[in-house]
Amino acid sequence: MYDALLSECLRLDIDVYEENIKGSIKGLYSDNIIWINKKIKNTIEKTCILAEELGHHFTSGGNILDQSSIVNRKQELKARSWAYEKLIPLSKIVQAQKEGIRNRFELAEYLGVTEEFLQSALDRYKERYGIYTMVNGQTLTMDPLNI
Repeated sequence: MYDALLSECLRLDIDVYEENIKGSIKGLYSDNIIWINKKIKNTIEKTCILAEELGHHFTSGGNILDQSSIVNRKQELKARSWAYEKLIPLSKIVQAQKEGIRNRFELAEYLGVTEEFLQSALDRYKERYGIYTMVNGQTLTMDPLNI
């Protein structure tokens, strides 16, 4: 999936660089450039970071590094939500369960995301849709996760 996101960035004329970034920052986006912290060696984690930074391309504007600002936190949430929908659409969760995926570890592996990213996505979906939602004629419950 990382390569597919890189191809999408190329198509959108967004440059992606892996560089050493000081501090705990994993990725940054500005003016059609995405930086991924080179210290991150796991491709699955880089996929999640790249998706979020690509989300900033589509949803955010300006410098939002100061997360004490509610406006900046809202932009961060929009970018993350974009990434969740890109990597973990609800239809893929339904598909995974139909294929016998029954726990979060297996689901994260099936979707090609980290367990932390998956949990954040599920939490966001629960905030957005409540305890259940309809997906392609199927009822998807968020807690516990089930069709």
